[in-house]
Amino acid sequence: MLLAILGESIWVFLGLTVILVGGCAFLMGQAIAGTWRPYWQILPYSLIMAAANRFLAFALFKEALLAPVPYLISILVVWVLATFGFRLTRVDQMIHQYPWLYERSSLLGWREKQGTP
Repeated sequence: MLLAILGESIWVFLGLTVILVGGCAFLMGQAIAGTWRPYWQILPYSLIMAAANRFLAFALFKEALLAPVPYLISILVVWVLATFGFRLTRVDQMIHQYPWLYERSSLLGWREKQGTP
């Protein structure tokens, strides 16, 4: 059942989708945040990166190219990791660029400093 959802092999999914393409998605999220572009730009790039992931799985490991469920799973993995990279970078930007206004409240969040007008 799980292999029908993910594709031919769990190892291909973990190695190609999660580690290789997921790492690229994390860096993509950092790049989008690092240039102060809006969050919504992650979605079109995630769609393209997930399509490239499906093509690589097809070309290298003979998986189905136009399988909709593995493509949707790829979109989800890419989007989650890109969002994580985006949020980490945005928090870092806010607390380092505006240290008199904001402080880190958690790994993925910031808050206004106490006593700021």
